[in-house]
Amino acid sequence: MWKTISAAAWVVAATAFALPSAVFSQESDEGGWQHASALTGTPQYPADFSRFDYVNPDAPKGGELKLYATGTFDSLNPVPYGGAKAAGLSLVFETLMTPAEDEINAQYGLLADGFRVPEDISSVTYRLNSKARFSDGEPVTAEDVVFSFDSLKELNARYANYYRHVVSAEVSGEGEVTFRFDETGNRELPQIVGQLLVLPKHWFADGRDVSASTLEKIVGSGPYEIAEVNPGSSISYSLREDYWGKDLPVNVGRNNFGSVNYLYFADLDVAFEGFRAGTFDFWVETRAKRWATGYNFPAVKDGEVKREAVPNPLRKTGIMQALVPNNRRAPFDDRRVREALIYAFDFETINKNQLSNAYSRDNSFWFGTDLASSGLPQGEELQILESVRDLVPSEVFNTANKLPVGGTEEEARANLQKAFQLLKEAGFERRGSQMVNSQTGDPFSFEILLDNPSLQVVVLPYVENLRKLGIDATIRVVDTSQYQNRVNDFDYDMIWELWAQSLSPGNEQFNYWGSLSAVQPGSENYAGIADPGIDALIEKVVFADDRDTLVAATKALDRVLLAHDFIVPLYYSKDYRIAYWDTITHPGFPEYGLDFPAAWWSTEAE
Repeated sequence: MWKTISAAAWVVAATAFALPSAVFSQESDEGGWQHASALTGTPQYPADFSRFDYVNPDAPKGGELKLYATGTFDSLNPVPYGGAKAAGLSLVFETLMTPAEDEINAQYGLLADGFRVPEDISSVTYRLNSKARFSDGEPVTAEDVVFSFDSLKELNARYANYYRHVVSAEVSGEGEVTFRFDETGNRELPQIVGQLLVLPKHWFADGRDVSASTLEKIVGSGPYEIAEVNPGSSISYSLREDYWGKDLPVNVGRNNFGSVNYLYFADLDVAFEGFRAGTFDFWVETRAKRWATGYNFPAVKDGEVKREAVPNPLRKTGIMQALVPNNRRAPFDDRRVREALIYAFDFETINKNQLSNAYSRDNSFWFGTDLASSGLPQGEELQILESVRDLVPSEVFNTANKLPVGGTEEEARANLQKAFQLLKEAGFERRGSQMVNSQTGDPFSFEILLDNPSLQVVVLPYVENLRKLGIDATIRVVDTSQYQNRVNDFDYDMIWELWAQSLSPGNEQFNYWGSLSAVQPGSENYAGIADPGIDALIEKVVFADDRDTLVAATKALDRVLLAHDFIVPLYYSKDYRIAYWDTITHPGFPEYGLDFPAAWWSTEAE
């Protein structure tokens, strides 16, 4: 079971804020302008490419795509970190560059048709495509890019952390924007700037507050425009006939649906019944048991609903899904308490009884990739750890990380005994049926905050195990908007969250575990990690000057994060399970994704 977000959003989650350290194209024009960047070597597609290889250039345009989303929404403004943003806004707003899903984090021009970087990588200049237009006919200008950068960095903690080393954006020529950095040699910075969301300055200048949530239809430069909004319950987007970029090589064979409509559900079980009835077209299956037994309805038997277990399209990423205690609060600030909470989670029993043995334990923040740490550190990884020896737990040098194993009564009992001992060392004792603080007598109790009631199938057995220790853990399920607001303000004891990591991690790590982000509302440092050793290792990752060093530094960071027991690791599926009605289809899957919904199309438009 995945932590569920919208179907379309989940497919692209891995690339949202996890971008590669760039190796720039060797192909440039007389002015030094380059058309693309890639992880290693040169990009797959040359400057004169006509389309991505995996798309169907003859895909018909038209038809309707019906999707579901969970919870609710209260804003169409992507800038402020607060509130619940409507699903599908990425259809409206564009970035300077866009990825190809048959390469590992290669980027090609979208709003920008070129960029150039000085030899010391102290800045990057992007050149806008002169044809770029917003849906109201206004041109996309360099001033829009500067406005977007300034607004997002000032008002959104995620961007503030991600662009912490990008100190300014300025108009540096006709249709040109230069981003300046506070350090040199950081090869990732030029590329992550290419993922900047570009907003219409003129729209906000007309008396609108860029820092405020709004349900007014915002104009964008993307292939779709907002058509209809039913606050909190549904939103529809329509394909623009006048879309400026429809003939760009990166868009050929893509953006095919005439309309994309999201219907919101508070409960995923109700949403699944809607899918069965044909209320919407595409379903991401998060329950192993339902995947095994719940698709015996007539539309599946008749071939109207197709099922595919795709080798995980996020396989260019490492996934960590976890229960996350808020380390800003006592007693979670005590590592012994956090370790006890890990011993209380019996994954093997839960996997067998609740999850049909369909999952693997998540034992790395880069699980399933070559960046995952294992065994004892060796070679360059060991050298990197030696350079910060005084800042990291001593056991990382002589003890391999290993999660406790349950599944039998004997193992479960031994794990709870270990948890009890750790709690005792942390200053707790059992009084009657309660675990209490030995000095104050206060009971050990906390709340597990969820935004999806279906997650309780996993959390309830965990709560029962905690109760055996005398810990009073309760579950609170709230709607998506309330959940997001509380998470943004770090107003929780424990939550269920997920990090999707790229194969080339970089500046986004500051947002996940950097000390500054621990106190910055809206960051993704959910655990509240503020540790000098972690900060030092993030720097090692960001400034790795070759692939081998990047891998070694990431393994070192992974190893130290695990050693601190900041989170309770959950599980991961190596298959991405999707079901869809025969009203939609796809050209085949690119190597590193589904490119959904962009590369898909409606069979009713054929």
